[in-house]
Amino acid sequence: MQSDRVKHIFNPDSYFEDVIDRYNFDRHLRLILFDAIERIEIALRTKMIYHISLTHGGLWYLDKTLFDDEVKHTQHLIDLKSEFDRSQEIFIKDQKNRYPDKDADAWKILEVASFGTLSKIYKNLHHQLPEKALIAKEMGLNLNTELSSWLEAIAYVRNIIVHHSRLWSRNMVKRPTENLNNPIFPWFTRSLTPVQTKKPFLIISCMLYLCNAVTPSNQIKDSLLKLFHDNSGIPIYKLGFFNNWDKEPVWK
Repeated sequence: MQSDRVKHIFNPDSYFEDVIDRYNFDRHLRLILFDAIERIEIALRTKMIYHISLTHGGLWYLDKTLFDDEVKHTQHLIDLKSEFDRSQEIFIKDQKNRYPDKDADAWKILEVASFGTLSKIYKNLHHQLPEKALIAKEMGLNLNTELSSWLEAIAYVRNIIVHHSRLWSRNMVKRPTENLNNPIFPWFTRSLTPVQTKKPFLIISCMLYLCNAVTPSNQIKDSLLKLFHDNSGIPIYKLGFFNNWDKEPVWK
């Protein structure tokens, strides 16, 4: 379906029904991916709270010596406080009422932190911090820099989804690293094409990989394959799904 982008005139054989079909396809795709993001977010939050608190105590997020960039750390604290103050969760209200002059422990304040804030805090943790490497390992990656890259890209997609914007035929501003250092779980056996890396395909594949690591019994891949099957008339190459993508290990 092509159009004249200058005169805004659709070419022959363009149908409004095709527009609706692609809109509905994109909506269902975003719902499936939001389910995947929820799993990844819960896993990240849980592992950050558990592993780092176990070693550095419940107020570790306040300790600037655990972070690379002090300016970013200061901004993270501002973001955490803002999200904490906005929360209407009962346990947060109880914290404010009972301990108005005390900082909340990580298992409280990070529970109401946004995915974007969590991913930024993780990225800013010292690369030599053993807990940072352990979190990456438990999420299926050997390098924390790889996980940081993926989380940043997934947070970007999450913002697209929650604002009900389209993924269809979109070029990704944030792109995760694709060349993994000895991937723990099935990944790709060949290099991806430039289109596959700039379209949603790569980020979707990263989400699937992480879901397989944190919730092995997930149905994300099955839901995506069913969506593609039920909408076989939709050209998914617009999302970067090119050339035997379904033959790659992560998609088998």
